[in-house]
Amino acid sequence: MTYKRVVITRRGGPEVLRIVEEIVREPAPGEVRIQTLAAGVSFADIFMREGFHPESIFRRRPFTPGWDIVGRVDATGAGVSTVRLGEIVTALPIVGGYAEIIYLPEEELVRVPTGVDPAEAVSLVLNYVTAYQMLHRSARVRPQQAILVHSAAGGVGTALLELGRLAGLEMYGTASAEKHAAVRDLGAVPIDYKQRDFVEVCGELEPEGLDVVFDGIGGTHLARSVRTLRRRGQVVAYGLGSTAANGRQTLRAIVTSSLAWLWAFSFNLVPGYKSVKLYSIQMLKRRHPSWFREDLEELLALLSDGRIRPLVAARFPLREAAKAQEMLAAGSTVGKLVLTFE
Repeated sequence: MTYKRVVITRRGGPEVLRIVEEIVREPAPGEVRIQTLAAGVSFADIFMREGFHPESIFRRRPFTPGWDIVGRVDATGAGVSTVRLGEIVTALPIVGGYAEIIYLPEEELVRVPTGVDPAEAVSLVLNYVTAYQMLHRSARVRPQQAILVHSAAGGVGTALLELGRLAGLEMYGTASAEKHAAVRDLGAVPIDYKQRDFVEVCGELEPEGLDVVFDGIGGTHLARSVRTLRRRGQVVAYGLGSTAANGRQTLRAIVTSSLAWLWAFSFNLVPGYKSVKLYSIQMLKRRHPSWFREDLEELLALLSDGRIRPLVAARFPLREAAKAQEMLAAGSTVGKLVLTFE
């Protein structure tokens, strides 16, 4: 019996993705074999394909991309006691998600409530946990605070807005004009960054400055985000967006971005002024694995109760993984792109 998975054969564009077949094996002790139902498509996958993401620099090729998955327990290895055959589980493996079968340690798995759409559930694992932890563990937001979300119609952006609305925040979001309706529906005031300077608009809307800016663009963009803050305000920076051009990263952009990061973090040397914090989901998960589990379980409960509803922009079969990455890189989507499996 065999299964299919996507592999990155070398650094490059979507053309370096290939589908291969592997023989299904029995899980090792402490390991769980999972039949994938949904896998997220993220910019992190694209950056790993290009070979510039920190998680891919020392990883040998070929390897299978895919940070976040939802699947059904298909078999368990010796000693596994926390999950049972047939249960629906989710995880953040960082690699391996673009596959019909994935093998993971049982301690990495979180149960998914009965009746939840796998595509919506997988939207929580990377995007919503990132948003939740930036809001509540990094920024420690309070009701009525004013925030700005860059790329507000993207996967993390829509998660920030939906969770920010639950937290009682005043919200603004940058997005192109065709995505303003989605931003507005999530409770934020949209700002067309292509037509107006967001620094100028924020100065008009919040003369005293913003409390928090969530910036997934980074690099030289951080300086402008800092300008929108009130005293003691903070920028929470995440992702590698500023190093990408048309879905690809460049060495020059990485160097420029790194220098801009150093400049931005110099604000942290002035007590009580403004601050810039860096968020990384994988780094925080490795330092505090219990936080990741707690936060994901909280989000799954909110999804099961109908209090949140992730936006799934499109669903693709595994064979169209390259097409899904191309669509994401083009920046035309609202919400999360997902690979789904029969």
